[in-house]
Amino acid sequence: MAIYRSGFVGSASIGVYSLTTDKIAIFPKWVSPGKVERFGKWLKVELIHTTVGGSVLIGALVCGNSNGILLPHFVRDKEIEVIKSVFEGNITVMETRRTAYGNMVLANDYGAIVEPRLKAAAIKKVSETLGVEAVAGEVAGLPYVGSLAVATNKGVLAHPLLKDSERKLLEDVLKVPVDVGTINCGIPYVGTGLIGNSYATVVGLLTTGPEMFIIGHAFDVVKEDG
Repeated sequence: MAIYRSGFVGSASIGVYSLTTDKIAIFPKWVSPGKVERFGKWLKVELIHTTVGGSVLIGALVCGNSNGILLPHFVRDKEIEVIKSVFEGNITVMETRRTAYGNMVLANDYGAIVEPRLKAAAIKKVSETLGVEAVAGEVAGLPYVGSLAVATNKGVLAHPLLKDSERKLLEDVLKVPVDVGTINCGIPYVGTGLIGNSYATVVGLLTTGPEMFIIGHAFDVVKEDG
């Protein structure tokens, strides 16, 4: 298991633009094919090169695990077809006014934490699509759990102000150890600058050595030269 440091066209906010699970990774079209192939090799996944509703903000808009993918209502048919050509799991278009499901849902293959303001019907769809229990919760007293933490099947890294009660909920639902830390030289919204799965973790270019040490411990990975 390894941890790499990289960026997209000079941006360290790799988590805003991409999504990975243990099976697939989705990257925007403007990321070069060579870089996408490198990420695929690190993460050991099938690659999807697309936009979502014409947007490159895939990490903010899309949530998924090995069982399913949640997409916002404005996703285009041709984009869904691109995803279906690679991913064989559940694909659900969330027909709600809310769109940033990557920010609103924190999931791995064992469970999901969702923003408390989501309606019961939406939470049920999250659970059915991802094939896991979905429970409302917060991180650091804030609702945008997907941007405030990153979960894999090996661990969770969350905002440094994570409360003890929140940590317990994350551990109970996601069924992995939970740690706290930052990325990109002190950014507490770890979901904006980190992607990972059971095989590797990739962090933004500005992430420091001490931050990488904590991240490596959280996800049980070791530093590699990327």
